[in-house]
Amino acid sequence: MTPKLQAKNLRLAISGREILNIENFMLKNGEVIALIGPNGCGKSSLLKALALIDPPAAGVIYFNGHPVYPGGDMPGARRRMALVFQEALLFDTSVYRNIMIALRIRGVTGKTASERARKWLDRFGILHLARRSARKLSGGEAQRANLARAFALEPEVLFLDEPFSALDYPTRKTLLNEMGKLLKDMNMTTLFVTHDYTEIPYLASNVNVMFEGKIKKSGTVQTIFGEEIFEKRMLTPWEA
Repeated sequence: MTPKLQAKNLRLAISGREILNIENFMLKNGEVIALIGPNGCGKSSLLKALALIDPPAAGVIYFNGHPVYPGGDMPGARRRMALVFQEALLFDTSVYRNIMIALRIRGVTGKTASERARKWLDRFGILHLARRSARKLSGGEAQRANLARAFALEPEVLFLDEPFSALDYPTRKTLLNEMGKLLKDMNMTTLFVTHDYTEIPYLASNVNVMFEGKIKKSGTVQTIFGEEIFEKRMLTPWEA
């Protein structure tokens, strides 16, 4: 089966320091991979390269089996992806218009855009905040709006770069539960960067471990963390 996203021989160095050295990375359709490793190991750099935001110095990136970097249809591939970062990065307008603007950029307008916006605001429990200014949202509300905007784009690949790390414990736990069910229900192909290993069992089925710009180990959550720990974390991941 052709991977949804694949990268081969990615290389990136800054001021002589190797940031990325990825021989082969694959994200299969419907797969959720957690990318972990120490600070500065290249996790976010790899995510941004795969999302075609910061292309690497060398290597090839494939989307649905077709090369999109270098020399491919990068804009077309980007339009089929969505990203959620730690900071919500919302426009200074209403929550509803934040989603409508994003949809318009992707060429979705009129009734279709409005229905999508309302659907995902409702799905993330913030439809009642649709007319509120994004500047007046709490941290949890802003991240819900950010996630609703990403899902409204109906992406083929979702990139999550530590989207829960700035949230308080109750908000984070609630969102992780909701997101885990949502990703599974939608069979959403997802790359999830995190530094908090207790988040992983909620969302991911597989794990890639990075160190010094390279993927050192990959496998299922059970393989990487051990069956006993995995079982405990699935039941009480914050207390394990």
